[in-house]
Amino acid sequence: MIDCDFHMHTSFSSDCSTPPRDMIEGAVQKGLHTICITDHNDKDYPIYEHAKAPEFIFDIDRYFEVLSSLKEEYAGRINVRIGIEIGLQPHLGEYFEELTRRYPFDFVIGSVHLIDGKDPYYKETLDRYTDEEFYRRAFLVTLKNLNKVAAFDVLGHVDYVVRYGRYQARDYSCRKYADLLDEIIKRIIEMGKGIELNMSGFKYGLGFGHPHPDIIRRYHELGGEIITIGADAHKPEHIAYEFQQAAGILRKSGFKYYTEFKDRKPIFKQLP
Repeated sequence: MIDCDFHMHTSFSSDCSTPPRDMIEGAVQKGLHTICITDHNDKDYPIYEHAKAPEFIFDIDRYFEVLSSLKEEYAGRINVRIGIEIGLQPHLGEYFEELTRRYPFDFVIGSVHLIDGKDPYYKETLDRYTDEEFYRRAFLVTLKNLNKVAAFDVLGHVDYVVRYGRYQARDYSCRKYADLLDEIIKRIIEMGKGIELNMSGFKYGLGFGHPHPDIIRRYHELGGEIITIGADAHKPEHIAYEFQQAAGILRKSGFKYYTEFKDRKPIFKQLP
């Protein structure tokens, strides 16, 4: 099994209540060699009156203080790397450039969490679209973001919007969106970025990770090389979720390796 998890959250993320130490301990107990903690920074996230997570920003100086101390404490037991997951919006290009220059992150995930300025988790945007229209809109927004924001290393959970469709993956087919998906993939490769295999899709009952294996295969066919693996865990029990399937998914897509990051530089590892 792959023994590194490069997408997880702690109580620094507004949607997570698990202390960083507990996440690290959970990773140690699962026998992982390396983890990267990637808490949320979604500047200008909309305010939802009854939301459990009213905003997705945190004190980054405190973040580095706490995680650097834990990294030192756990040295020799597990490699702890310090990352961040930024919420892409077209007007935030300069903001994220400055943020990622100012702090020594090991890894930056760029994720699209908002469609038309709304989080699909709250279903508001769905009222205007069928699932097929909604997914197409999400890919259009993703492409728009890629043309405006470049301060990240991999694009997170490319088709995660499928989690929130009325019927989720029932009518989802990558062929329906091949034109947009090819544009997204080509843009990522052109930018020198990568994608992630985010295993949380299995947790949400989709039967696949994010993105769908057809997208991973196409990414490889078009020359994509950088691909990290993460569970998007918010609780210790979800660390390395379904990782026993990850190597097989990548192999079937044509990959012989996966990617870790340190100091914002990709490290290629042979698949087990």
